[in-house]
Amino acid sequence: MSLFDKVVIVDWSGGNDRGARPKKDAIWACVAGEAPVYLRNRALAEDWIGAQIAACEGRILLGFDFPFGYPEGFAQAVTGQADPLALWAWFEARIKDGPTANNRFDLAGELNRLFEGVGPFWGNALARDIADLPRKGRARHGHGMREKRAAEAQAKGAFACWQMSGAGAVGGQAMMGLPVLARLRARFGAAAWPFEPWRGASVVLAEVWPSLIAAQVTRAQADGEIRDAAQVRVLARRIAGLSEAALAAMLDVTEPRAFTEGWILGLGQEAGFEQSD
Repeated sequence: MSLFDKVVIVDWSGGNDRGARPKKDAIWACVAGEAPVYLRNRALAEDWIGAQIAACEGRILLGFDFPFGYPEGFAQAVTGQADPLALWAWFEARIKDGPTANNRFDLAGELNRLFEGVGPFWGNALARDIADLPRKGRARHGHGMREKRAAEAQAKGAFACWQMSGAGAVGGQAMMGLPVLARLRARFGAAAWPFEPWRGASVVLAEVWPSLIAAQVTRAQADGEIRDAAQVRVLARRIAGLSEAALAAMLDVTEPRAFTEGWILGLGQEAGFEQSD
C-alpha cells in the first residue's frame, strides 16, 4: 500500500440510533487489516472517523458509501453555485441531527419547493405527511432534474439519490452524510474526491459502492457475519491491496460529469479489485 498508509471504509446510514447490539442496516466501518466496527449512530461515527484521521501519521483514504453529489444542475438550483461543495455546506448548515430524530424528510420537502412540478425527492418514512414530498416516486413530474447521475447510469443496480425512504434509500444517507463530510473536510483539510485534487492530500474523502464487488463479498463473508460488516472489511482490504498504479488509475477519473456530480471509486475498473489480494 504505497499511495495511502491507511484505508478506511464506512457503510453509512440515514436512520436513527440502532442500539447497542450490532445489527444490519446500521453504520459499519473498517480500517484495512482490522476487524469491522459497529457504530450505532452518526455522532459516534463522526467521532470515530475523526480519531482515525488524527491517529494516522501518513496519508489516509476514507471511503463512504453514499453519493457525494447530485445530478448536474441541482447544486446551482439550490445554492446559486455549480460547485458541489457549496451544496455540502448548504446541507451542513440546515440538517438537524440527533440520535433518535432528524429533519431529512422535512428538508427534502423544502428542497422540492424550489423546483417546478413535483419532486425530485420522494419517500417519507414518517407517519405524518410532509408538504411537497410525495411518498411514491411515480407521483413526481416536471421537476426538471435527471433521475440519475452519470455514475448511477453506469453502475447497474445503483439507486437514484432522490429516494429518501425504503430499500436502497441512498438519498437519505447522502443528506445525513454530506454534513459530516463537510465538517471533516474543514477540520482536517481533507480533499473531496473527485472535486478536488487528491495527489498530495494527506486526507482524501472518496465515494465508494460495495456492490461493485458484491460477488467477492459473498465469497468472503463468514458464517453469521452481518453483510454490512463483510462489505466494509472486504472493500477496505481490496482497496488497500491495489497497486499504486491501479489505485491512481481509479482516482484519476476522466468522466466530465464526475467533477460536478461525484463518482464511485473503481467504477468501470472493477476487474482491478479481483487482483488486489
